[in-house]
Amino acid sequence: MKLIIQIPCYNEAETLEVALNDLPKKLDGVDEIEYLIINDGSHDNTVEVAKKWGVHHVVNFKQNKGLAKGFVAGLDGCLRCGADIIVNTDADNQYRGEDIATLIKPILDGEADMVIGERPIDSTEHFSYVKKKLQHFGSWVVRKASNTDIPDAPSGFRAFSREAAMRMNVVNDYTYTLETIVQAGREKIAITSVPIHTNAELRPSRLFKSIWGYVKKSVLTILRAFMMYKPLMCFTILAIPSTVVGLGIGIRFLYFLANGTGNGHIQSLILACTLIIIGFLTFMIGLVADVIAANRKILQDVQYHVKRMEYEKEMPEEENRKDTGKGLLYFDPGMGENAAVK
Repeated sequence: MKLIIQIPCYNEAETLEVALNDLPKKLDGVDEIEYLIINDGSHDNTVEVAKKWGVHHVVNFKQNKGLAKGFVAGLDGCLRCGADIIVNTDADNQYRGEDIATLIKPILDGEADMVIGERPIDSTEHFSYVKKKLQHFGSWVVRKASNTDIPDAPSGFRAFSREAAMRMNVVNDYTYTLETIVQAGREKIAITSVPIHTNAELRPSRLFKSIWGYVKKSVLTILRAFMMYKPLMCFTILAIPSTVVGLGIGIRFLYFLANGTGNGHIQSLILACTLIIIGFLTFMIGLVADVIAANRKILQDVQYHVKRMEYEKEMPEEENRKDTGKGLLYFDPGMGENAAVK
């Protein structure tokens, strides 16, 4: 059983060593532990710090691509390196390394394929009152959208089995945390959460510049994920208000028409027809989107089987391999030379 712990990094030279030192070297039920960092276009000596510490693998971006793309590239790198379990944690040492044993236990026991670390949000001192309430509200929205019971959706401390990692797809450029939970819930991937602890804050979060900016991006991410995985329901909900209002105005016009006063309310008839047509077209868009979603599921299944065949190869294709004199540098075929796993 091989565990790879991945850490997304963007200019993390000051805190990375602290986070790495906190990671476990041995775990019950795990034969081998390796460490991987995703260098998301850092301008400092993040990679040098990682190599000096003894990190086994580096996924390198020449320019900053964001947390979501870094996370996906990290999963790809871990799978290529033969990981059976992948743990994602932060470079600012927000999460405690000792909790990794708790995090992977449901996977080792065969109870889940994806595990989310539940932070003690209410007792976390560096979280403001507003942030705590927004974290709870956002997690509630994700639970409704994903049909799961995950209490801490924004938590980046999570573990994936090999099977779950091969099925993960993230299409937004902002963050992976919310979308992957919605995907897991809607795709019936076994998901659970476990309580964890957090460390004192070493630096402010870089994911968002303001609380309201975070809320706006998170809402858009949730809506987009919900529209992807439940398009018919989403567009039906959008169509109902317009249709109901249009029918109400239409019934009102018929009432006046039955009383012989309909000539003075032609504009109501036009408005009713317009609203009903808008509702009908919205519903039809939902039907088309539902067909597209069905095709997406087929493509995801094909992608999963392609990944299985690709990752089972002992070595990458010759054209994707470059001898650097210090071992082999593996280029991710999906990203060309913008990303590499060493």
